[in-house]
Amino acid sequence: MKTHIKNKIQVILTGSLLFLAASCSDFLGEVDPSNITADSYYKTAEQAQAAINAVYSNLKDIRGGAYGGGPWLMAEFATGLADSDLGQADNSNIIRNLNNNSDNEYGLAHWKSNYEGIANANLAITKIPGIQMNEELKKRHLGEAKFLRAHYYYQLVRLFGKVPLILEPIDLASEDLYPSQASEDQIYAQIVSDLMDAEGAGLPVKDPDGKVTLGAVKTLLSSVYLTMAGYPLEKGATHYKLAADKAKEVIDNAATYGYSLFPSYDDLHNPAKKNIGENIFMVQYKTLTAPSNWQPLIIPYNMNISAYSAQTGAIYANLDFIKSYEAGDKRVEEKAFYYTEYTLKTDRTKTVNLGGYFLYKHFDIQANLLSASADLNWSLYRYAELLLIYSEASNEVSGPTALGYEGLNAIRSRAGLTAHAGLSQNEFREAVWREKWHELSYESVTWFDMVRVRKGYNVSDGTFDEFVGHQFAYGPILTARELLFPIPTSEVRNNTNLVQNPGY
Repeated sequence: MKTHIKNKIQVILTGSLLFLAASCSDFLGEVDPSNITADSYYKTAEQAQAAINAVYSNLKDIRGGAYGGGPWLMAEFATGLADSDLGQADNSNIIRNLNNNSDNEYGLAHWKSNYEGIANANLAITKIPGIQMNEELKKRHLGEAKFLRAHYYYQLVRLFGKVPLILEPIDLASEDLYPSQASEDQIYAQIVSDLMDAEGAGLPVKDPDGKVTLGAVKTLLSSVYLTMAGYPLEKGATHYKLAADKAKEVIDNAATYGYSLFPSYDDLHNPAKKNIGENIFMVQYKTLTAPSNWQPLIIPYNMNISAYSAQTGAIYANLDFIKSYEAGDKRVEEKAFYYTEYTLKTDRTKTVNLGGYFLYKHFDIQANLLSASADLNWSLYRYAELLLIYSEASNEVSGPTALGYEGLNAIRSRAGLTAHAGLSQNEFREAVWREKWHELSYESVTWFDMVRVRKGYNVSDGTFDEFVGHQFAYGPILTARELLFPIPTSEVRNNTNLVQNPGY
């Protein structure tokens, strides 16, 4: 805890200075980088921008991986819907087999990256108000920082449950260096407060560079309300209505925000479609400069199909899950959401069968064919999910609505499926869940939905089992323990105020 929750001011500020020095030679004469403090640094509009850039940077931390796997796989293997050919990926395998423990490096990576993002946000929120700069820009910066802090806490509270709630910069002299855990109610209340502040911060409706927009704030807020309505808080009808109303604000203004479903699934992994259309908010990458680094994980092991030297087969879709899609669903057609064959690196006229359904929705074609430097962003929130949030939440308030059907059926229509009609409230509820499982597969969404609704998807018959007692197609059975991930061992060891989650 001491290591991962405290603010690393020297590291953050030095990195920001190096960034600014590249474009402002006069800056080097103003501050000695070897003698930086928070008080001496936050003085100019450029430094405020650098502080905000640092808050965004932590979004990238869990998206990549190495030969042994990557932190973003943690929530995918917990669904029981992912397979792997990487036998030595212990962090993935113990989750997949429901033998997870607090020494798992994936959990530590999530804990560390989210709290470092929060630390950067706390610095920005504390220091930027004192900077002499354009007041409207200052307000927008604070809105960005609060949105990002809310995002980081939203990840933490859903993964680990009760966690420390830290809203001020911390150093080695701080009284809160070893904080206790806040209740989930307290954490969600702060998330909502931050997002409401961000909503009123004058953020733009569009941003081609991928900065926080008003639509992104409303989308995240609708997701938060939906989660609060379900487990573990069970706030019910009031928060289903809040989720539906907030999602509807986005849907009603979709043209203004520039949101729409992409006409082709190819657009979901087309770098030319960054930050537009279906992509509401994304983690930003740029080929050669700051390339995304999950490609080796989604390439089949030892098949020699890619320009990447590392091809690990770390994750692919469980075949039983693929079979659960409706007949004729375009999402399981070759090279829509998944791919089962590809050309050989040594001879692109020859095609090899890969022996499984690998994740084409995250596949950078140009990088795999030629450059080995991916230009893809990772979409954290996309319009398809927002439509399904509205459909689910509005149904819980009053049963199926015309707009709820419209969003659900738009996603089905793109998949080549017949429209739903005349469903009961429960039938509509499960239709939306089923669409979420199939549409948002392997996008770090499904496990959170499982915990929120306390259900597991039965791939054999398309129904939903109770979470506790749900059996994965390959054997393991979920227990209450799996409703949360364990707090990392090093954090519990270093901070005796932390209480480990049940069962770990």
